Amino acid sequence: MSNPRDILITSALPYANGPIHLGHLVEYIQTDIWARFQKMRGHNCWYVCADDAHGTPIMLRARQEGVAPETLIERVGAEHRADFAAFRIGFDNYHSTHSPENRHYATLIYERNRDKGHIARRTITQAYDPVEQMFLPDRFIKGECPKCGAADQYGDNCEVCGASYSPNELRNPRSAVSGAVPEQRESDHYFFRLGDFEDMLKAWTRGGSLQKEVANKLDEWFAAGLQEWDISRDAPYFGFEIPDHPGKFFYVWLDAPIGYMASFQNLCDRTEGLDFDRFWSQDATAELYHFIGKDIIYFHALFWPAMLHGADFRTPSAIFAHGFLTVDGQKMSKSRGTFIKARTYLDHLNPEYLRYYFAAKLGPGVDDIDLNLEDFAARVNADLVGKVVNIASRCAGFITKSFGGRLAPQLADPPLFTTFVEAGESIAAAYEGRDFNQAVREIMALADRANQYIDEQAPWVMAKQPGREGELQAVCSMGLNLFRILMGYLRPILPGTAADAEEFLQIAPLAWAEIADPLLDHEIARFKRLMTRVESSQVTAMLEASKTDLGAAPTEPAAPNPHLARDPIGATLDFETFAKVDLRVARIAEANLVEGADKLLRLSLDLGGETRSVFAGIRSAYDPKDLEGRLTVMVANLAPRKMRFGVSEGMVLAAGPGGKDLFILSPDAGAEPGMKVK
Repeated sequence: MSNPRDILITSALPYANGPIHLGHLVEYIQTDIWARFQKMRGHNCWYVCADDAHGTPIMLRARQEGVAPETLIERVGAEHRADFAAFRIGFDNYHSTHSPENRHYATLIYERNRDKGHIARRTITQAYDPVEQMFLPDRFIKGECPKCGAADQYGDNCEVCGASYSPNELRNPRSAVSGAVPEQRESDHYFFRLGDFEDMLKAWTRGGSLQKEVANKLDEWFAAGLQEWDISRDAPYFGFEIPDHPGKFFYVWLDAPIGYMASFQNLCDRTEGLDFDRFWSQDATAELYHFIGKDIIYFHALFWPAMLHGADFRTPSAIFAHGFLTVDGQKMSKSRGTFIKARTYLDHLNPEYLRYYFAAKLGPGVDDIDLNLEDFAARVNADLVGKVVNIASRCAGFITKSFGGRLAPQLADPPLFTTFVEAGESIAAAYEGRDFNQAVREIMALADRANQYIDEQAPWVMAKQPGREGELQAVCSMGLNLFRILMGYLRPILPGTAADAEEFLQIAPLAWAEIADPLLDHEIARFKRLMTRVESSQVTAMLEASKTDLGAAPTEPAAPNPHLARDPIGATLDFETFAKVDLRVARIAEANLVEGADKLLRLSLDLGGETRSVFAGIRSAYDPKDLEGRLTVMVANLAPRKMRFGVSEGMVLAAGPGGKDLFILSPDAGAEPGMKVK
């Protein structure tokens, strides 16, 4: 590898006025994957963010709750930090725009631009609430659309017909704060002269720092003419007062991106050897990247680089915009329960499921991505549980049981191992280009090849044949080495699962360069389940909880069918009920006699990373040892049943008149444990 790069990465700042939801997480997961990849490659990489903590909405919400704005943003900030940590978003620093560092840089950038003549002063007419005695932002004025007449529309655009207009065009306007009719009053405001930077911005936006589609969009704004930007707001306002202008405050959008600098300065002050100027000075050689949503391109790709340039700071190396999130093909909906808060998701599902699903959808462009909940469950179950984790679960037990947990001293198939290692170059290129869906496709193709290798070698057959102990150890060790490579490649996406896998393999956290080194003559720990399947009941519960969170009545759950749960034989099922039966391929890992039971065998069933214990009344037809290693079909969504001999966690399907003529169902060739039977 060449010399390590110095890289600073940021995500847009979440507003400290409400909770994090899944739409937000598209950005933070995307950024975190890229930052973790850069760190795995050995680069000097820092990932910082902060809460965007100023503005009228925060001031008004704090007033409504009867608390100081500082109390509100501190509480919301703690909630944001907890949610991000649970989703394994690995910030090196998370700060707030309401900080001494942000005040310092906001003032400095303003004064430098002011002294160079880039700030203008003008008197403007604004809507004023005579009851609350405050000027009103456009979004705090409501009335009837001047184009289509729709009621209860905001002061800047109509959500019914899509028209844009100024607040003074609204019919029957009202203050959204007090309900009073706004008055028109004059006030002095301060404007950033964006047009002063037109030539510089045209060169910067076409210099490779933006995605092509973003640069094309900016050309439209250049053609329309760059407008001056109002950077001031009148008191009362929660924010920083503008120097030398009492009662005037910096507009929240001025100090929000400056929060990137403030958060990094805060980190530098606490980190020995980390130099702020090396990343932010005009001649800085370090790389600076911003990940943002496509809705805030105007601020980040025009105002932000212009302000930085005017204040003698460097401009970003690149800005990466992403699209919006839809759920089941539609805009997130509160009534349908698809406006899902991060905390609600965490109450029901593993955060790494979502990290993987988003990664499998994200490319380098600005296209929207869809969270299709049925596809989400199927993909996680098939790829992560059925393919990747399945490799370890199929091999680890033999190593632990027969070889004291020690791997073989040499690789069983060096060419196959080399193929996996060489794929790392292409996978790394996909990560570097933020083409995460391509990286996922390549990794899953390798997982298919690893499972094919295990199927071809059939260690469960070797284990029954005396004299093949050496082959068994070599094959299972090979499988675990392939699993280790896959977990290394997936580590930026699945940091928590990778850490659990590293604990199981008893190795240090994997760096990219170490993936190529095989693990030989090495002792592993006993395998523990790394990931469980996504169950439809979990997804349903999450959606119901989302409705409840937002005040909607949850749907009444269907009454359980006692026949389906306890005595399916002879029960009459309608098609809707039958469709709920979850049939899964399972491998019989162990089969044992049940002491005191004449008809039962105790089966340990491998569902691809998940093991179930099931009692089956097939003792009259099968010798237990003949069943081990065979694939069968089980009902996976039966409620556990407590029996005299233990708890049965499912049901194996069998047919026949009875006695020796009783046959367990076998799936088609090519089936894998955990696959759904349709």
